[in-house]
Amino acid sequence: MTGTPPGSPLRVGLVGYGLAGSVFHAPLIAATEGLVLDTVATSNPERQRQARAEFPDVRVAPTPDELFARAAELDLIVIASPNKTHVPFAIAALEAGAPVVVDKPVAGTAAEARELAALAEERGLLLSVFQNRRWDNDFLTLRKLIADGALGDVWRFESRFERWRPQPKGGWRESGDPAEIGGLLYDLGSHVVDQALVLFGPATQVYAEADVRRSGAETDDDSFIALTHASGVRSHLYVSATTAQLGPRFRVLGSRAGYVKYGLDPQEAELRDGRRPGGRADWGTEPESMWGRVGAGESPLTGGGTPEPTLPGDYPAYYAAVAKALTEGGPNPVTAAEAADALDVLEAARRSARDGAAVDL
Repeated sequence: MTGTPPGSPLRVGLVGYGLAGSVFHAPLIAATEGLVLDTVATSNPERQRQARAEFPDVRVAPTPDELFARAAELDLIVIASPNKTHVPFAIAALEAGAPVVVDKPVAGTAAEARELAALAEERGLLLSVFQNRRWDNDFLTLRKLIADGALGDVWRFESRFERWRPQPKGGWRESGDPAEIGGLLYDLGSHVVDQALVLFGPATQVYAEADVRRSGAETDDDSFIALTHASGVRSHLYVSATTAQLGPRFRVLGSRAGYVKYGLDPQEAELRDGRRPGGRADWGTEPESMWGRVGAGESPLTGGGTPEPTLPGDYPAYYAAVAKALTEGGPNPVTAAEAADALDVLEAARRSARDGAAVDL
């Protein structure tokens, strides 16, 4: 930690100002009491101008190395650069003495994630992984329903993160180069696997299908993962860019009732549109027409069940927890060990899809 005076906001350095950095991390950091966006590292002149326009007091570093060299002036470094840089940049930040937040996936392998966790522990530094969708409105609502016993014993969890993008957009996320750590298994799959493990505990078996459907696509764009949890729950997880008719975001079936929820949490769309969470009572809320339904015996699309009010989504809670961990010793909101467990599943999913067989963990 730096010599930041007690009561002063913690100074945050942000590496990367693409989608993750500019849409998610920078606005959420700026909206968090006790944090201030101090420095953005990006070599792209357009993104440098964008950062200065959106945060007039921010300093801009042309390279990550320059930001790491100023680590003594910072209280936290956030890595929001392309996936292949997560591990080397996180190592550089930790070795420079800074606590670190890394966007998901924290690494390409579980072994690398555990090595980072060991380095952070050795240095006595926070290492947290940005899994913002633990604070999606529908996920928070589902956790409450399960905790309250409204569904009984959950038997099957279906989770879909589907899009309709028939033409590839290009870029590293759709690159076939394994070094880029692209493809939907590691992109959207990082979210749905993390949520399944948070809800139902460790997986003992993984089966997956990973297809390349679109002309010109280089890596998986239509994938399915089936998990058998040690708890007995089965999770069926779908991630796709080729879904012409989107399914429910969640379909959760229990011994007493089921919960079906359509539509995505509105926070990403609001952030993309330039809206910010600071001081807004309506942040993360959705209209009653989008609420899911809880019931048994009939489809919600034909009137079955009763509407379940969706709790507000709360992405700002992640950085609020990070700030509390740094200043008060509060718990790490998402540990590297948890991220490594999810990577165990994703690595097994890749093996399963390649070999056409289930993989035991």
